[in-house]
Amino acid sequence: MPTTAKLVSAVLFAIVGFFAADAYAQTLPPGQPRFWLIPIVTALGIGQGWMTMGRNVGEGISMAITTGVRTSFMIAFWAVAIFGIFEMFYRSTRLRYDGPGEAVIAALELLMEYGLSVLTAVPTLIILFGGGAVAGIVAEFVNRRWS
Repeated sequence: MPTTAKLVSAVLFAIVGFFAADAYAQTLPPGQPRFWLIPIVTALGIGQGWMTMGRNVGEGISMAITTGVRTSFMIAFWAVAIFGIFEMFYRSTRLRYDGPGEAVIAALELLMEYGLSVLTAVPTLIILFGGGAVAGIVAEFVNRRWS
């Protein structure tokens, strides 16, 4: 059921996703494609804000902060998963793997590689952590005001 808190959560986490993706794009090496990074992470922010944060408002400020940070890191997880699997499919169409088992193992290696690169991007982590906490608090206040 659509609520004001879900809508506000979707918008706020789209903003968090946008700024986190932009900060992460600044840490990528030159020549690394980044065209789809910001739109996909922003869309993930909309979906996770609506489904994760929007569904869990109304449980208090401390739970809102926790859920907001969890929502931010779920955005990061799904972004890493999507881009890792996409890269595996890209490489498999270039016949870089001998079989499907090797492709699956390579996908897991890519997920770990991309995950570590996100964990070493300190500005991205600060935006995800701080933005998620603030967005959770705002969503909680919106829920109190309009529910």
